Amino acid sequence: MVRERLADYRDRVRGQLLAAFREEHTPHQVAASFAIGVFITAMPTGGLGIGLFFVLVSIWSWMSKPALFASVAVLNPFVKPGVYLASFQIGAFVLRSDSVGSRDGTTTESAWTAVKQLLVGNLLVATVFAVLGYILVLYLTRSHRRRIDRCSGTSLVSLVLGRFRR
Repeated sequence: MVRERLADYRDRVRGQLLAAFREEHTPHQVAASFAIGVFITAMPTGGLGIGLFFVLVSIWSWMSKPALFASVAVLNPFVKPGVYLASFQIGAFVLRSDSVGSRDGTTTESAWTAVKQLLVGNLLVATVFAVLGYILVLYLTRSHRRRIDRCSGTSLVSLVLGRFRR
């Protein structure tokens, strides 16, 4: 069951990225769209990230829709808890905070500390994911297009025989 879901997510990401690779957008535009999508998806938007995607696509025509929406499949519901846990831990490290449960303050202070840790850590995690996503998708887009260009070269035999086919 889990294996099937993971395969489904993998196929969905692959399909959306291949659609992005085949678009008329430049490799930089495809990679930037994916990176922006990963950044927004990694942030704790409470589901508002998808709506923001539609706003961004309507504002900027250079954005690749398939690349932007592929980021949602990458940071799927199985991955998000790990992202938030890592964000919380990184935020605590950066802010040099103690564990929220060990504080002797009020509940409000503890909640505010937890929110700060999550947001600071999440901003850092989202930035790292976006940079890595940009680099990876830029490389994959360029590689895919080079491979397609090499394979699409028409041979003399194909040209001659193609005249006799219907």
